[in-house]
Amino acid sequence: MSMKTIIIDDEPLARALLTEMLEDDKEIEIVASCNDGFEGLKAIQEHQPDLIFLDIQMPKITGFELLELLENPPKVVFTTAYDEYALKAFEVNALDYLLKPISPERLQKSLEKIKSQLKQPIAGQLNIDTKTLQLPEQSQRIVVKDSGHIKIIPLPDVLYIEAADDYVKVTTADKYYLKHQRMAHFEAQLPAHQFVRVHRSYIVNVQHIHKVELYEKENYCVILRNNAKITVSRSGYSKLKAVLGI
Repeated sequence: MSMKTIIIDDEPLARALLTEMLEDDKEIEIVASCNDGFEGLKAIQEHQPDLIFLDIQMPKITGFELLELLENPPKVVFTTAYDEYALKAFEVNALDYLLKPISPERLQKSLEKIKSQLKQPIAGQLNIDTKTLQLPEQSQRIVVKDSGHIKIIPLPDVLYIEAADDYVKVTTADKYYLKHQRMAHFEAQLPAHQFVRVHRSYIVNVQHIHKVELYEKENYCVILRNNAKITVSRSGYSKLKAVLGI
């Protein structure tokens, strides 16, 4: 049985070369070739592949951001021209990491490894929860899915983030977006001078705070500029005071 495979890379030549080399393997069926993460997400949803070859540094959204949007991701092999991402790739338990230009010999070794590992499930494949996985462009935005489409939210537009079971609600002035992620991920990833975890269920953008109120003995809440009221825990209040300088 062949493995349904998708190639996602913004370089046409790189896609063409990898396609040509993979076509020699009868166990690989290339079902789509995509030039960015937007196309890649659509193709993955349509074809439900067993395997993707994924570039990391791409326009629009990065390879890591694409993976964050997948709730049931396929197995991943990263392809990139930048070897500084090797450790980051293996931190998300990728099957392999191929440095461009990819030689036929290196690809063949990778395919042997892939076929061996695809026969058994890999636990916790996409555990993207460390700040070391951030690329520079990711530090100023949050990427979410909205009605099947990719939405890029600049950090200044985020009012607060709220825990919602296995998801978080990323709230802006217009609406909120659900993202399959943990609060600890955002607490580690977001700039500490701008976003404060004021409660186990809330991370607040301090730029949108209108005032801090005492509503019970030693209990506080923050009122945002859109009039949203957010509960603040004792430890959260300490963090908030440090950031606000109060």
